[in-house]
Amino acid sequence: QVQLVESGGGLVQAGGSLRLSCAASGSIVSINAMGWYRQAPGKQRELVAGFNSGGRTNYVGSVKGRFTMSRDNAENTVYLQMNSLKPEDTAVYYCNTYGLGFDYPWGQGTQVTVSS
Repeated sequence: QVQLVESGGGLVQAGGSLRLSCAASGSIVSINAMGWYRQAPGKQRELVAGFNSGGRTNYVGSVKGRFTMSRDNAENTVYLQMNSLKPEDTAVYYCNTYGLGFDYPWGQGTQVTVSS
């Protein structure tokens, strides 16, 4: 059973930064096939960033240049450094698989709230 635990969210003013963490445990395929997703109130969950098979990271256009995804293979943890945060970044952030065609059980997510 895979367990994903996201942390690091909080309340921040516009222009501020947060660093999210996602610790994966259990029978994961690879920490290199992970992505970050977010779901804002009343909206569908969307991809924010994900590691692709070519060793690069894909980012949704709205976060390019502001967010950076990284990983610690030894700790089975992925991170999302979020800079220059905007109110429209407010959402619950989750990690899960990216590019594998299936999802692990979703974690509880971590709330990010950006005030204007």
